[in-house]
Amino acid sequence: MLLEILTFPFMQRALIAGAILGVLLASLGVLATLRKMAFFGEGIAHASLAGIAIAIIAGSNPLLIALLWAIAIAILIFFLERSTKLPSDTLIGILFTASMALGVIIMSFTPGYQPELLSFLFGSILTITTSDVIIISVMSVAIMTWLLMSLRQLTFLSLSEESAQVSGINTKMHTLLFYIALAIATVLGVKILGIILVSALIVLPPATSRMLSNSFSSYFALSIIVSEIVIIAGLVFSYLFDLPTGATIVLTGTALFVIAALMRTQRSR
Repeated sequence: MLLEILTFPFMQRALIAGAILGVLLASLGVLATLRKMAFFGEGIAHASLAGIAIAIIAGSNPLLIALLWAIAIAILIFFLERSTKLPSDTLIGILFTASMALGVIIMSFTPGYQPELLSFLFGSILTITTSDVIIISVMSVAIMTWLLMSLRQLTFLSLSEESAQVSGINTKMHTLLFYIALAIATVLGVKILGIILVSALIVLPPATSRMLSNSFSSYFALSIIVSEIVIIAGLVFSYLFDLPTGATIVLTGTALFVIAALMRTQRSR
């Protein structure tokens, strides 16, 4: 049955894109959860609606415009965080609701049914194109290269920003780059999981692996493994049982999380 699935080009593209995004989102998710930034991915995903709406009404590539819009929002959050002294979750809440409202207004000027918009809202493996796979691959490789080169500094920064600054780490630059990287990864994940569900893949694999690991290295590696299992299994289940892809992936991840929680509870007893 699995070999039969691999004969379909759309499933091939979805599995390739999903496998790449699994590594990227889980890796960034580890650092995001350490920094208590789970809401960041949710906010950026919803904020990207305005960029998607602009692209649809202008006849441009929604993924590229959404990426540019998300990067702009991430940079704006970074600078407002430092100039206004407001916490990031407050700024994210303000900007993502404003951006979503702008997207809704822009879409109101576009008459008729918009399948492209629905695919971004809920995710759709059928809409992943070869160009999307190329964009996802190039951006993911670039971000993962930077992430692995800066992992020590980013980990130190995630645990204690003050200590990282005292040790000579450029905390402002690394924080800004992390915000941008997380924003890009979130929008890339929207194509498969949709705006509504993509943040789950930033949170679920790290949360699951944290209950099963006893060191940071195993925590990081297991997060990636869990993410790959969740995405691939979710894609296969959605195809076999004709279910919505994004929702199936998230529920698969949730099931693994529950199993891990039960194992941790049993072990603690």
